[in-house]
Amino acid sequence: MQLSHDPLKTHASFDDPNLVSRAGLVPVMALAGRCGLADLAGEHVKIASRAGVNAHLKIPGLVAGMAAGADSIDDMDVLRHGAMTQVFGGIRAPSTLGSFLRSFTWGNVRQLDAVARQFLGALAAGTPLLPGAGVLAFIDMDSMQKRVYGHAKQGAGFGHTKIQGKSLTTRGLNALAAVISTPLAAPVIAATRLRGGKANSARGAASLAAEAISTARQAGCTGRIVFQIDSAYYSAAVLGAIRRGGASFSVTVRTDPKIRAAIAAIGQDAWTPITYPRAIWDEDQHRLISDAEVAEVPYTAFASKKGKAITARLIVRRVRDLNKQAAAGQDELFPVWRYHAVFTDSPFELIQAEGQHRGHAIVEQVFADWTDGPLAHLPYRGNSRPTPRGWPWPPSAIT
Repeated sequence: MQLSHDPLKTHASFDDPNLVSRAGLVPVMALAGRCGLADLAGEHVKIASRAGVNAHLKIPGLVAGMAAGADSIDDMDVLRHGAMTQVFGGIRAPSTLGSFLRSFTWGNVRQLDAVARQFLGALAAGTPLLPGAGVLAFIDMDSMQKRVYGHAKQGAGFGHTKIQGKSLTTRGLNALAAVISTPLAAPVIAATRLRGGKANSARGAASLAAEAISTARQAGCTGRIVFQIDSAYYSAAVLGAIRRGGASFSVTVRTDPKIRAAIAAIGQDAWTPITYPRAIWDEDQHRLISDAEVAEVPYTAFASKKGKAITARLIVRRVRDLNKQAAAGQDELFPVWRYHAVFTDSPFELIQAEGQHRGHAIVEQVFADWTDGPLAHLPYRGNSRPTPRGWPWPPSAIT
């Protein structure tokens, strides 16, 4: 059998008026209704523009479209296929939803954030969304540079990112996000912030951390919360915000002279061998690592900042730096190690705390889902006219 048409020129249309094209949306939107999504949107989102009316219908419609696989405004037409209008009321055209989103300002985005926080809390209360949250929950925060093209993309700017393990600068927008997970639950998004491409990773991180912890509490995380971040957020402001929120922190630290001195003071008998249950890819040596050694030592960070010093544990992992010339007869005279340090005030014992911090990479999976989905067509403008397929997000909504 051979396809008789070019796949790029083939279009399938679900236009039978008696069939529902996305029946799976029925239980999804029923759950959203029970958790009060429409009521929360109508209560909190107040847009002055004429296109901003009926937020209680348009916001659930956008959510339904994305749940059905839409990643652009044109794709929102999926809600009008077949007999969908017989199952759902208040469906708006893609152009209407696009005008609605274009009406958003930064203040409206913050209103929508409030809706998301309260809705997540209601969703967690009504479903087993975060099992085990009453005992232990993790919040992982990180940023990503979403690459865009064209010189007129509003809010876009050159920022640092990694592509295939290499650090470089790309033109794009910078998204900051925090996700909640538990040892038994997949991550859910707690807080987000879309920033200009030139924004450094830590911009607004302290306030977002506080917001994420508050959201986690609303979502039923009544037990211990461990906030996991990388070295970009190693600052008195961020760690202070985490502590004020009643959470523990676990942050990767840069190996500056003070950290090197603390590591050098660790005795040789203090190191504990560990074996990873799953090998870790080492970008420096380009090999899989399944064993290492860990140790810990008390450490005071930000001692030079009056009233902001924090004393906690410095957990250090060291990995043997293999001699690449050993096969050529250049055996090493003494072992050489590479060190990775984590600053934490979590109560967990050494090996457990170190293993938990490596789970911080879970946020990267969320970013991967974003890149392949909602962020695939962001931002929408490349010149004076909007691109038809893109999400129409106004520059005033980007910090």
